[in-house]
Amino acid sequence: MLPRRTLLAAATGAALLTGAPAAHAHSRRVLHVRPGDSVQAAVDAVSGPGWTIVVHPGTYREVVAVPADKAELTLRGASRDPRAAVIVYDNAGGTPRPDGSGPYGTAGSAAFTSAAPGLTVRDLTLANDWLRADHPETTGTQAVAAHVTGDRSHFENVRFLAHQDTLFADTTALDAFDRQYYRHCHIEGDVDFVFGRARAVFDACRFHTLRRDVSFTPKGMVFAPATARADPYGFLALRGRITSAAEDAAYKIARPWVPSYETTAWPSLVVRDTWIGPGVDAVTPYANMREAYPWQTMRFWEYANSGPGAVISVPENRPQLTPAEAALHTRGTYLGDWRPYGRR
Repeated sequence: MLPRRTLLAAATGAALLTGAPAAHAHSRRVLHVRPGDSVQAAVDAVSGPGWTIVVHPGTYREVVAVPADKAELTLRGASRDPRAAVIVYDNAGGTPRPDGSGPYGTAGSAAFTSAAPGLTVRDLTLANDWLRADHPETTGTQAVAAHVTGDRSHFENVRFLAHQDTLFADTTALDAFDRQYYRHCHIEGDVDFVFGRARAVFDACRFHTLRRDVSFTPKGMVFAPATARADPYGFLALRGRITSAAEDAAYKIARPWVPSYETTAWPSLVVRDTWIGPGVDAVTPYANMREAYPWQTMRFWEYANSGPGAVISVPENRPQLTPAEAALHTRGTYLGDWRPYGRR
């Protein structure tokens, strides 16, 4: 298999860039970013809500952070093809910071970070191409493609590429129920690659597990929710697909994450109306992260799934919603008065 950096370069046909020139102003409230420019410079140039940044085809090798005061920002690719414009960097959780203050940590490793309410991202690739094989000395192997907080964060036709901890769907505070909506997205990785505390809906998304050259199983998990106990809703995946480049039964659907800084978490995950491929262990699709927090005590449910990875052979290993219960686990109930799916 080609290294991730080779794959990214081939997908865009563009040289890797470290450019810092300012983005070009096209018209009021619209900024265009082209190869040689910096996406972060365009974000920094935004003043006030409602701006749009258009990223033209190319590979932008930089860390991009959208602060909370850049509300209602739209960041989109100039092409409808999300492979055309790629934002990528290669920090890991164990990567030392240049100032010597210690490693980046999981959240700090993210290639893309947003804390802005009302963010919309379309038609882009967000990637972290740090590879374990290149850094055998590093023990903190989390390498986040996107760390998202902020209420009403909307991602459509976006590719999230990494290995461990690809998408950190989080909230701005322990007591915040920030809502996130992902539609027609491709999310790939291996260990806990969709994780966090957010109330997040994944609508018609593809979750793709990667091949790993290791002898143990499971080789990873798709989801690791860390939902706050007070939040009635956590992760909802509906009308999607779980596919795999690994051998059959190599992966689990999920394991619960109860962080050391929030031991009252009560992880919640519903996977419904989804095709689950043979890469998922159908007999025991869930696992524990820590024995003190068994998955059976968490809010893990399924409903009306199909495919070889969805076969129910041991019912107690696959909790199912009733039709009446399933009616409570929809986009509308999770997102409330916010209706991003009414758009394009």
